[in-house]
Amino acid sequence: MNVAAVSAHFGRDLEQCLSRIEAIIEAARSREVALLVFPDATIGGYLGTFADVDRTGLPPSLPADAPELGRVAAMAGDMVVCLGYRETDDDGRHFNAAVCLTGDGVLGRHRKVHQPAGEQRAYRAGSRFDAFDTPVGRMGLLIDYDKTFPEAARTLAEDGAQLIACLSAWPASLTNRAPRLVQDRQSRLFDLYDCARAAENQVVWVSANQTGSMGRLRFLGQSKVVGPGGEVLARTWAKAGLAVADVDPAAEVGRARLVLSHLTERRPEAYR
Repeated sequence: MNVAAVSAHFGRDLEQCLSRIEAIIEAARSREVALLVFPDATIGGYLGTFADVDRTGLPPSLPADAPELGRVAAMAGDMVVCLGYRETDDDGRHFNAAVCLTGDGVLGRHRKVHQPAGEQRAYRAGSRFDAFDTPVGRMGLLIDYDKTFPEAARTLAEDGAQLIACLSAWPASLTNRAPRLVQDRQSRLFDLYDCARAAENQVVWVSANQTGSMGRLRFLGQSKVVGPGGEVLARTWAKAGLAVADVDPAAEVGRARLVLSHLTERRPEAYR
């Protein structure tokens, strides 16, 4: 089956975001994509800075049953689609959230757990990592900085995930910027984490990131699909577009774990 990671820019205008989502879904459908992963903050965009966050300029916040998500579900049809948004709960708290859905409804959700400096001014932290079943296989969601921490992806893999979708709004370095995005220190780290998490957990990894700029933040792109051996199967580099790869998650994960099975050969009693 074809899986795809999106590199694209999404801003504050919700109707523009939804129009772009629809166009990308249709482009993916023309390529027979079964799983489509959008970046973090697909609906309403991400922050413009980590310092002195202006609360009047924050992304719009949507409830978990927002009509905008219903519209995306209708666009998705039988395609599995993952996307991010700023979520508000019944107590008025805000989270950096991701949802996985089809035309039949929501399959799984995640609230970003790990927060870089300054993000806590705009979002509360989530507290769980849970895998869930989908038509394309058992999978899990991570958001952005979550992938920096090995335990996050490992928790999903131990919960049976064979696919992990990581939705990002990952910017270039704020200091000592490189002249080209592909040379940026954060670009190297972004790619390193994608390949390392796929290989150490022996899963199919689908990594989507924003492009363009928001305020002081310039996003890297670099969306990709990574196989369970850590090999990059498709990528967008720094440009907007779709990274599409033909994968059979169950078969490829099975082959990767046939001789060396990282999950079953762990020795947790020796770890500190």
